[in-house]
Amino acid sequence: MSVGAPLPHDSAELHVTGRARYVDDIPCPAGTLHLAFGLSTEASAMIEEIDLSAVRQSPGVVAVLTAADMPFANDASPAPLPEPVLAEGEVHYIGQPMFLVVAESHRAARVAARKGRIRYAPRRPILTLDAALAANSRFEGGPVVWSRGEVEPALANATHLAEGTVEIGGQEHFYLEGQAALALPEDIGVTIRCSSQHPTEVQHKVAEALGLHMHDVRVEMRRMGGGFGGKESQGNHLAIACAVAARLTGRACKMRYDRDDDMVITGKRHDFRIHYRIGADAAGRLLGAEFIQLARCGWSPDLSLPVCDRAMLHADNAYFIPALRVESHRLRTNTQSNTAYRGFGGPQGMLGIERAIEHLAHVIGIEPAELRRRNFYDEAVPLPPTGGPSAPPSPPESISAKKKQTTHYGQEVEDFILHGLLADLEKSSDYTARKAEIAVWNSKNRTLKRGIALSPVKFGISFTLTHLNQAGALVHVYSDGSVLLNHGGTEMGQGLHRKVCQVAARVFGIDTEAVRITASDTAKVPNTSATAASSGADMNGMAVQAACETLRERLAGFLAAREGCAPGEVVFAGGRVAVPGRDWSFAEVALAAYGARVSLSSTGFYATPKISWDRVAGRGRPFYYFAYGAAVTEVVIDTLTGENRILRTDIVHDAGSSLNPALDIGQVEGAYVQGAGWLTTEELVWNAKGQLTTHAPSTYKIPACSDRPRVFNVRLWDAPNREETVFRSKAVGEPPFMLGISAFLALNAACAACGPAWPDLQAPATAEAVLAAVARARGAAA
Repeated sequence: MSVGAPLPHDSAELHVTGRARYVDDIPCPAGTLHLAFGLSTEASAMIEEIDLSAVRQSPGVVAVLTAADMPFANDASPAPLPEPVLAEGEVHYIGQPMFLVVAESHRAARVAARKGRIRYAPRRPILTLDAALAANSRFEGGPVVWSRGEVEPALANATHLAEGTVEIGGQEHFYLEGQAALALPEDIGVTIRCSSQHPTEVQHKVAEALGLHMHDVRVEMRRMGGGFGGKESQGNHLAIACAVAARLTGRACKMRYDRDDDMVITGKRHDFRIHYRIGADAAGRLLGAEFIQLARCGWSPDLSLPVCDRAMLHADNAYFIPALRVESHRLRTNTQSNTAYRGFGGPQGMLGIERAIEHLAHVIGIEPAELRRRNFYDEAVPLPPTGGPSAPPSPPESISAKKKQTTHYGQEVEDFILHGLLADLEKSSDYTARKAEIAVWNSKNRTLKRGIALSPVKFGISFTLTHLNQAGALVHVYSDGSVLLNHGGTEMGQGLHRKVCQVAARVFGIDTEAVRITASDTAKVPNTSATAASSGADMNGMAVQAACETLRERLAGFLAAREGCAPGEVVFAGGRVAVPGRDWSFAEVALAAYGARVSLSSTGFYATPKISWDRVAGRGRPFYYFAYGAAVTEVVIDTLTGENRILRTDIVHDAGSSLNPALDIGQVEGAYVQGAGWLTTEELVWNAKGQLTTHAPSTYKIPACSDRPRVFNVRLWDAPNREETVFRSKAVGEPPFMLGISAFLALNAACAACGPAWPDLQAPATAEAVLAAVARARGAAA
């Protein structure tokens, strides 16, 4: 069984038995030292004096380092602007690392780190979007604007107009395994084992910090206990600190954040405020829309600029809007430096248009799903039923003669499938009948109100920084027929390694049990991109496929020459290799090829085709293709307390020709629950001083098992990808996250059942926010 088989995660047994090794489980060499950061207690201040005498005298302390002790670069930033590992003369948020403690134990380091005595000259911190706007505290100097058409005349001519503002909260990653790194000093250079989505960036930043070349630094990463974007750049600090300390002491050095420290130090999903204006004609056809997106980026750029770019790119979601203007403000505040998070800005941009559509439907008095259907992009011409690598058929003359629709950034939408997918979901979820039944139920119940909502997803797949769309792989076939492979992606629980092994097994015609994968390793595959942007299986799968096909052709050529047949007559299937009239096991062929001195090792490389992007102009084709999906969610609220529950969710999600349906359905389920959590229970709160007060499981509520939908129906829409991806599959990591928007819209619908006014529910829809929306719906002051 290989591609398309619902196989379990390659480490599933290790996970459930507790034998899977993460960074903190790796046996450390004798004499390993442990590190901890001393953290700022001011959100914005000049550092007047640092007294670390008590820290140095604390039991078990071996060394204490400040910025002045960093031997070369003191920079952990993934962006062009620097982000010091240790504060240099000033601090910019509460929790910023100021000094580094190196001690004999983890506890000794943490205890000592709290003994620093710092004298500050505090400044008034900028903590909110409003304060940042007033102070003109921002990145990129001013707002970024992308547009298509004339928005003001379009809105002036609209029969129906909706205008409003939606606050969108941030989100803590809350990966189960916290940030961690281990540095092992070598004769020349250092080996890093870390929990990172981007080993090459860790390699690059560590090399800079030590004044070495990248070939002097090896980074190895077997698995993460979750990442969600939070380990794309935020782990750089730990790896650099461990490497510097290891070089200084000559001993292995390890660092891991405790949960509270992790939440206080690291960045989150960007919280947004989106102001929208949207208008339609009498028939409910959209004429124009404007979105003003304000993002709280935190104190340093990190990945904020591309995050905000993607929010702008997804401001249309699934709808053709003739005149569209998107204005983005990237605001600098004295809070944690916000960073990548599943969807990478797409969820915020998509929630903006979905809220606007819902509001406009309320103004018109039309069913929101109908308004959505009327404004979808044109449906794509389907592929032949058999799918596979064949090209799409020529469109009918009436369709081909029609001008192709483009997004507001100029990309043609060639693969739109939501008309059929949505119709399928509405039927399977019994949406129309349930909506009518809920209306009757609400008319008879004063305290409890139910709501149901449908929301679609159109999510672009590719890195918007074009050169990141590349991947490499290394594949070995051993003389016993076993296969070992390595690629540039990282495993964070999503099942990437299993999928890639299935690809290799398919190419060689062998069982997946004959294929093993090694830890992601910069010494084996260089210059890797982060495992992000939902591109892990797309790019690394294609690179592995290329390497395996090279080896298969090499083996076929060897056999053909030996047996006197054409290479095309050699067939690899069922663990056997056949030529006309004879066949052998794959292992026998591998051994024979080895004996004939045929190379059984190959690299593979893949660069995503067709993409080009000018972010300054906001024009081009940033995405190779789009992934689609839709969800129907039903909720109930208590109008006296604001308490709410998700009762039922029905999802149909587009995974192309799925490489592994079991893993993909798991990703859809987990992404939906995480997305719903972002918009309901997960609330980040900073006090007036700039201190994060929700910095532990006791104060920050991620969804639990009891928060999942009571009825949860998930299906894959398995039409093959139109583009030539690995076996015509589609990315499935980020797109289903935005299906959770349907839960938020359903809560808004339940609030709307309480009165005639627009409830204007804000996110996250906590119990307090639901009560305020109920009051607004009833026409009362919130």
